[in-house]
Amino acid sequence: MTQPISQMSPAWYAIYAQVRHESKVYSRLLAKSFECLLPQIERWSRRRDRRKKIQVPIFPGYLFVRTELDNHVQVRILQTPGVVRIVRNQDGPLPVPDNQMNSLITLLGHDRVLTSHPYLVEGMRVRIVNGPLYGCEGILVQRKNEKTRLVVAIDIIQQAVSVELSVEDVEPVSF
Repeated sequence: MTQPISQMSPAWYAIYAQVRHESKVYSRLLAKSFECLLPQIERWSRRRDRRKKIQVPIFPGYLFVRTELDNHVQVRILQTPGVVRIVRNQDGPLPVPDNQMNSLITLLGHDRVLTSHPYLVEGMRVRIVNGPLYGCEGILVQRKNEKTRLVVAIDIIQQAVSVELSVEDVEPVSF
């Protein structure tokens, strides 16, 4: 389980926003000079008279802010219209582990097709050892009649994204 922040250093925090207002919240936080990430994927949207490709959040309702989170910064974030809360436990806001955010950022930076994926608790943790996604860690998933996928999970919001890969390109992660 992720522990709450105990010292002041920049970290990624998950922000829960009003659903379908993620882009507006993202813009408002950028305007307040926060480093933000709103992971999106392209989907086909059906309009009355046509189909159109649109960008939608991978994790509906969530975006991420990297900051040194003190009380003043928390208030600035929470006062942003559309922000519901900073993901937290009883001890306070929880930083997203760096390895999870780094893997997500790496996936977003490549031209592979990403799909949202159900959050998984069980499954083997693996690290990619070959190719452009080298170093990404996640959960290996293989279903009948489907290709192998790497699932990168953001534990504190219980959301995940997956990418197709070759099983030869991964190795188990030792704890």
